Amino acid sequence: MTAQASTPPVATMPAASRPTIMRDVAVAAIAVAALILLRLIWPSPALTDFGIRVAALAIFATSLNLLVGYTGMVSFGHGMFFGFGSYCFGLIMQRLAVPLPLAFLATIVATALLALVVGAICIRLKDIYFSFITLAFQMLIYSLIIAWVPLTGGDQGLQGGIPRPPFLGINLGNAFHLYVFAIVMLAASLLVMRHIVESSFGYTLRMIRDNADRATFLGINVFRVRLMAFILAGVFAAIGGMVMALFVSGAYPEFSNWTMSGEGIFMIMMGGLSTFIGPTAGAILLSLLNDLVTRRTEHHGLALGFVILLFALGLKKGITDFVADWFRARREAAATPGHQGS
Repeated sequence: MTAQASTPPVATMPAASRPTIMRDVAVAAIAVAALILLRLIWPSPALTDFGIRVAALAIFATSLNLLVGYTGMVSFGHGMFFGFGSYCFGLIMQRLAVPLPLAFLATIVATALLALVVGAICIRLKDIYFSFITLAFQMLIYSLIIAWVPLTGGDQGLQGGIPRPPFLGINLGNAFHLYVFAIVMLAASLLVMRHIVESSFGYTLRMIRDNADRATFLGINVFRVRLMAFILAGVFAAIGGMVMALFVSGAYPEFSNWTMSGEGIFMIMMGGLSTFIGPTAGAILLSLLNDLVTRRTEHHGLALGFVILLFALGLKKGITDFVADWFRARREAAATPGHQGS
């Protein structure tokens, strides 16, 4: 390899289009404050549970979109990292009794190592072969969870609850504290992922997605960039899994089953593939639909399938993609010469 290959060029974007860190932090802070204020005004247990659950799923769905939307790698096995994060975190807290932040960091490191090993194998394959080998790894993790009963609890899940020792004055055994923690974790995760996709690295991912051969010709190490994206996506999925584990005070095999990855794909489809906030909108929509449909009919799978078909065949895009395209068309129409006089 030449010296140029060891330090590959990355795609760049105009400096004027770079979102400022302060602006994004301000938007995140306002959103967090608004959600906390909503909880204070409406102290409903249902709202608290919904907010925590959506926060975990939104982090997971957005992490999956790092692969699907920005890198062009459709993973059918991304739920393995969500499940691994929840189990790893729960086991560390149960067996080692370490401070909660240390368990978070240890789980992130363990997930990064798992993603490194799995990604180094999967990324060598392309298109549908990549999708199916990620599914195979997910089913391997799921089978290990089911079979390793003394450690994982098997199909009953991780039993005994997750200890939540207070740290820095935060008691995650308190529902309001857990709600605030989940919202802050969501905002922080989205903020970091936002700057990843808007960085030069993020634009390199787009270049690889659009034309990997051209990226290779320009000297970009496609394998290494894809592997880094795979690791980052796995780590953020594990963060979502840890938030969910705190919410349910345990971990269950369903967190690492293929259905979890399917829900991630559904959230991206419903919310929007090409807008950053789309997966979060999809997490809200899917959670609302799950709550409403299961409350009104026992045939919730049929009803959800109909809604997903509506998005796939009717809108043919996610809700935020549809709204973004509509506003874009309005701006272009307003900028057309003679529009104001018509």
